[in-house]
Parts: sequence; structure tokens; C-alpha cells
Amino acid sequence: MTADGVVVVSHDPALNPDITRDASGQWLTAPGPLIHHLTFDALRTYDVGRIRPATLYRILYRSQKGVDGARIPTLQEVLGLSSDVTFIIELKTDPRRPTWTAAPETMAEAVLDVVDAAGATDRVIVESFDWRGPRHIRRIRPEIQLAWLTRADTTRDAALWWNGVNPSNYKNSVPATVAAQGGQIWAPMLETLSKSAVAEAHDLGLRVIPWTVNRRVAMRLMIGWGVDGLITDRPDLAMAC
Repeated sequence: MTADGVVVVSHDPALNPDITRDASGQWLTAPGPLIHHLTFDALRTYDVGRIRPATLYRILYRSQKGVDGARIPTLQEVLGLSSDVTFIIELKTDPRRPTWTAAPETMAEAVLDVVDAAGATDRVIVESFDWRGPRHIRRIRPEIQLAWLTRADTTRDAALWWNGVNPSNYKNSVPATVAAQGGQIWAPMLETLSKSAVAEAHDLGLRVIPWTVNRRVAMRLMIGWGVDGLITDRPDLAMAC
């Protein structure tokens, strides 16, 4: 969310110098400023349509085509792209850095306001590593589909990321911990997933959608394990598997 409360779609809480140019066309020299510290009008002065040359980011995504003049979009704009697509919306809050973003409950409610206005409540899934946001939505809007993101460090530091929930209370099972939150989808880090964990999650009534699955070999492996979807930067490759 911007400083004036507009919900926007961005992977990073601060502007990324590998993809961001200022109003004069100059690349940012360091991360920042924080999106939460910018008004929406100020945010829209930055161009995020091209990857900075000679960066690791450019090597990783060398097939990406630049589109000069692209701006960080609002959630409203993204939901308006299609009335048929189901959108997975990640709430980007971090309990280690509470001043970097809006509070998780505030962001959750702001996102729901946009979703409601777009008439998209039946075609969104809301997820977060910071479980405070999804747990708040579960309390106030139980009809909204939720996914529970996990990775190695959030499992290790579960008391912080999972708002006091401890997997030791569930025989150290991450799927069982997710199921105890009210389901419905577990979104684990690819490198932490196993075939047995997929089977356990399914036995608990969970759907499993791992991230970020970008290589064909990993896509085929996950499909063979019976996952219910893939979070990927390469849907073109995934659709061909």
C-alpha cells in the first residue's frame, strides 16, 4: 500500500534498482524508497518496464522483453484485466520490519475492499508468509479462499511468522500446521517439498501449490507428485508439461 492507501502490485516493498528508473530516465543506484512511504502519484513517476543491463537479474530473465513506460499497477487495474482468471494475491508484510508496510490486518482489509469493488471475491486466493493477514481474513471473511505460504526460514522462526503458531504442536508437520489454520491451500517453497509431504497434505484435505517452479524438470517432478498447481515465472513452459 502506498502512503495514501492505494493497493498496488509489487514483489518488493522498496523500489528495485534492477528494474526501476526515475522520472529523468536514470536507474536507481540503491533499493528504495519504500512503496509505503510514497504517495501513489509519486510512485507512478517511476518506470519499471525494463531490466537494467549487466545485472544478475538480466541474466536470470534474459528472455524478458522491455516495455518502456510501464508503471507499478494498482490491484484494481490487475483484477480488471480479466473476469475469468483466478488471481493469487500475496499480502507483502514482514513481521521483522513492521514499519516497511501497512499492518497486516490493514492491508488485508484494503485488499478485500478492492476485491469486493471488482466483484472478484469468488476468484481470488489470498496468501502470505506472515500468517497474521490470512488469519484476520479467516475471522472476518471466511468465504475468501486462503493459501498459507511457507519457506525454510519461516518454518524455523514460526513463532514470529506464524503469529505464535508452533509446528511442534502438530508433530513438526508443516501440512498439519497449515490444516489447523483452516486450510485450504498450502503454498510451500519448492526446495522444501517432498512427495510424502504432498501426500500428507492431500490426506489432510489441502491443495498444494509450490513456488517458484521455473524449470521443466522441476515442473514435471511436481506434476508427478500430484501437486494441484504451480507458482511459476514461466507459465509458457508449465502449460507445455
